[in-house]
Amino acid sequence: MKKLVQEFKAFAAGGNMVDLAIGVILGIAFGKVVDELANHVIGDFIAAVFGAPNLDGWTIPLRKGDIHIGSFAGALLNFLIIAAVLFMVVKLLKRIGVGNFRAQGQRECPFCRESVSVDAVRCKYCSSQLTAVIDGDAGADERAQPA
Repeated sequence: MKKLVQEFKAFAAGGNMVDLAIGVILGIAFGKVVDELANHVIGDFIAAVFGAPNLDGWTIPLRKGDIHIGSFAGALLNFLIIAAVLFMVVKLLKRIGVGNFRAQGQRECPFCRESVSVDAVRCKYCSSQLTAVIDGDAGADERAQPA
């Protein structure tokens, strides 16, 4: 039982678990900020233009009933706002050099057919020189040059 408790402590205090917890907490806080932006700033703008602070009342009459598209339109608008804000934050963080934006994924080495990282400039198996295939990685070609 004591070994199980020690393993659990190592798991719970491990780097990945702590990083995940911090990421979730920051994500929740960031979500609240974006919600306020969407509901109050953008919502007030919609109210000024369309006369209603939210889109819940939008309906399309169809024969004997109504299709309520307002909730969907509001959710879609919130999604687009969140996506745009996240895109801008990531672009800003990349520009100022903060954060780890290393490419994720694997590709096949054309020489030995082993899997290597998509941003690798040299194969770790056969030592062949590769070209990084990452959009926006201006340093990839410089890293590939022999020192």
